Amino acid sequence: MGTLYLVRHGQASFGADDYDQLSELGHRQSVRLGEYFAHQGLHFDGLIAGTLRRHKQTLAGILQGMNKAGDHLAWEGLNEYDSEAVIAAVHPEPLRKPDTPEMYRHHFRLLRDGLAQWMSGTVSPRGMPSYQDFVAGVAGALDHVRANHYGQKVLIVTSGGPISTAVGHVLGTSPETTIELNLRIRNTAVTEFAFTPKRHMLVSFNCLPHLDAPDLRGWITYA
Repeated sequence: MGTLYLVRHGQASFGADDYDQLSELGHRQSVRLGEYFAHQGLHFDGLIAGTLRRHKQTLAGILQGMNKAGDHLAWEGLNEYDSEAVIAAVHPEPLRKPDTPEMYRHHFRLLRDGLAQWMSGTVSPRGMPSYQDFVAGVAGALDHVRANHYGQKVLIVTSGGPISTAVGHVLGTSPETTIELNLRIRNTAVTEFAFTPKRHMLVSFNCLPHLDAPDLRGWITYA
């Protein structure tokens, strides 16, 4: 069998003008994950990442921590949905940037509602593909791994939406379950699949072995 590791990007800049940029902590999370992979003696036969800046920065941090270099395959189908467009589809009025616990909770309540309506086809967020096409982009990456990397180890760096979609696609979960998986994925968390040329099998989900030490618990983030 092969092994596929899907990693969510490091902490980005939630609430800032440009979310698609790792924070300083996000960079440290990424490097620490690379150090963990190196300590485990992991070697990746294939590197794949979404095309967003936070994906590429996270992969660069991982490779830095592993003291490795390598080219990766850029895969647009692994890019995250546009959360602002999703929320705007169900809440057209402008939202103030979240700066209090209640504003953060309100943001994610709207996001959950918008995702549910997008997945059911009730709304079409501006500039975004249909949910079926979004799933197809993620499934295409899984198909590529099975077809080209049987018996190898592959690393994918992407976002919470594609990772939860991959898990939901493999396990056949409901849209509601996929949303809940999405909103629980932590920054630089590792999800592992075993795979054959015919299928993927979930081994672990949303793990942070590289942040297991007590002095690193403050590095665990969600956004």
